[in-house]
Amino acid sequence: MKKVEAIIRKSKFDEVKKALHEIEVNFFSYWDVTGVGNEKQGHVYRGISYSTTDIQRRYLVIVVSDDFLERTVNTLLEAAGTGNVGDGKIFVSDVMEAYRIRTKESGSAGIN
Repeated sequence: MKKVEAIIRKSKFDEVKKALHEIEVNFFSYWDVTGVGNEKQGHVYRGISYSTTDIQRRYLVIVVSDDFLERTVNTLLEAAGTGNVGDGKIFVSDVMEAYRIRTKESGSAGIN
């Protein structure tokens, strides 16, 4: 099993969620987060200067079976991407075990 962590633009969240549901990734967790990116210059909107060093993003955590990893990552890359700086990051790590509390199932059965 793999844990996929994605930091994406908040404006792309609905599109990403829909795309994940289409490939049958129906369970994941997410949080609103603030991070610091590479862009150091500010932006001016209607004469007011805004700092872009603190960036609002959405953080998703998805646990999938090994055979679903490539499909999940490709879906995130397609749905979350704009081609511009600040699209986000995806991190993949191993999950040793997963348990469904209600049924006490473990392994892949615990996440499906």
